[in-house]
Amino acid sequence: MHSTPSIWTGIGEQLRSPSGRYGRLIGRLMALINGGPNRIAIAAAGVQPGDTVLELGFGPGRGIAGLAQRANRGRVLGIDQSQEMLDVAARANHRAIEDGRVQLRLGRFDALPYADATIGRLLAVNVAYFFGPEGKEVAEMHRVLRPGGLAVVYVTDRATMRNWKFSGPDTHRLYDADELSSLLRQGGFGHRDIFIEKVRLPFGVRGLVAAAAKTE
Repeated sequence: MHSTPSIWTGIGEQLRSPSGRYGRLIGRLMALINGGPNRIAIAAAGVQPGDTVLELGFGPGRGIAGLAQRANRGRVLGIDQSQEMLDVAARANHRAIEDGRVQLRLGRFDALPYADATIGRLLAVNVAYFFGPEGKEVAEMHRVLRPGGLAVVYVTDRATMRNWKFSGPDTHRLYDADELSSLLRQGGFGHRDIFIEKVRLPFGVRGLVAAAAKTE
């Protein structure tokens, strides 16, 4: 007999790929929760005006807007696995899209539709929980980065996430600093090219922000 998924598993699945009216609600929640992590990740990436930047899992598009402000003479790309979030983010960034400075698309993180060595800065905020165990997503991140490029990954620390019922093993992969470093090394980043900082957010949330450089 198959057990019925709990409401918490359902919320976890919506966080992975929001859909329908509940997906729109999750999107609004993401916009609030990801505000601090987005600011931290964008600052860590050191985005310059002429950069080509890619965000994995852009959600409702607040991070895309922040990146477009920084890379105002460059190009901001985004890919998300949720059609719902693509629609929301496209509306939120419609002017930059019409100007050709922002391009958003639907797709998979383990098969990025971008050429080798074409991205200067790459961000993944609160999406690594949904990466597979084979490391394909990070390998794709490494592939599309230019030599000298930088990937910034933000996750909430395992110590905080394990207290949240929606982040169970059926839907979320959790990380401490060592596990996050291992994920990046598995995808091709060198041990000496990874820097991880522990950060504190409001309400006692502990976060990890990793900056991984591509040196070859």
